[in-house]
Amino acid sequence: MLIVMHHQATKEQVDQIIAAVELMGLTAEPIPGSLRTAIGVLGNQGYVDDATIRTLPGVRETIHVSKPYKMVSRDFHPVSSVVDVAGVKFGDGHLPVIIAGPCSIETSEQMFAAAAEVKAGGGQMLRGGAFKPRTGPHSFQGLGVEGLKYLQQAGRSQGLPVVTEVMRIEQLDTVCQYADMLQIGARNMQNFDLLKEVGKTRHPVLLKRGMSATIEEFLAAAEYILAEGNPNIVLCERGIRTFEKETRNTLDLSVVPLVREMSHLPIIVDPSHATGKRMLVPVMSKAALVAGAHGVMMEVHPNPAMALCDGAQSLSGADFAALMQEINQLLDFLN
Repeated sequence: MLIVMHHQATKEQVDQIIAAVELMGLTAEPIPGSLRTAIGVLGNQGYVDDATIRTLPGVRETIHVSKPYKMVSRDFHPVSSVVDVAGVKFGDGHLPVIIAGPCSIETSEQMFAAAAEVKAGGGQMLRGGAFKPRTGPHSFQGLGVEGLKYLQQAGRSQGLPVVTEVMRIEQLDTVCQYADMLQIGARNMQNFDLLKEVGKTRHPVLLKRGMSATIEEFLAAAEYILAEGNPNIVLCERGIRTFEKETRNTLDLSVVPLVREMSHLPIIVDPSHATGKRMLVPVMSKAALVAGAHGVMMEVHPNPAMALCDGAQSLSGADFAALMQEINQLLDFLN
């Protein structure tokens, strides 16, 4: 439920409402606004009887919110959020962020070369997987902690913040030591225990949409993180599973304007995993930005033909540089 106060409501009246909500065994979350204060009511398992609330001094109206996500919705937080990752800002009023790098961290030399290519091309963040959730158990699973060290060192060498995936709760503290941003992959989007623990860290989080998740389920997953106190969430559309076999997944660009309307959280797009084809990454990257994405995450490898993971969807350094020139021209036009 959302309690909207009159614009002339006093602090004492707001405090009285908060106390009344807490007496009901629920949590009151004040939401200050430029014109008036609202109070979000959290913790209810069903309908909240507002009879005693709506008659209290200062209350303008009560609004029942039936969505499974509340704190990530614009009902509770109408102002768009900006997420800061070591000085790189995601959100309205800031240029789209380009995250690039290899799918898997393979060697120190590979990561330093990739970081140099990302920096030279104009990328703002470096990505790389140290723990890889692969479809088959015999595929390359990543270098683990050794890979995290390579990623951090390569990022620092070029002044690029780094993002990498955390797969299990027991990896969380270690990944936080090396990464500026934690990635929750598509397969873990509904790993609720992991989401809760990530929510306790306050570390910036990149939450990828599950391959079969609805938008409501996607936002509800973000709610788990925010409910634990971590507001630093960037959403990522990476394609959903459909009957189509020509692409790895089906890139759902409609999610970008929809999420921007439904939630205050920034959203970016990963066209590499969405399409699985190198030739589609440039055009879908630009389409994502036209749709309003706050950034793009793509795979760039010094030698895609020799990549241990996802080489077919990875750009070379030269490909990335050419795409970045096109993106910069597009952003000039859009602005």
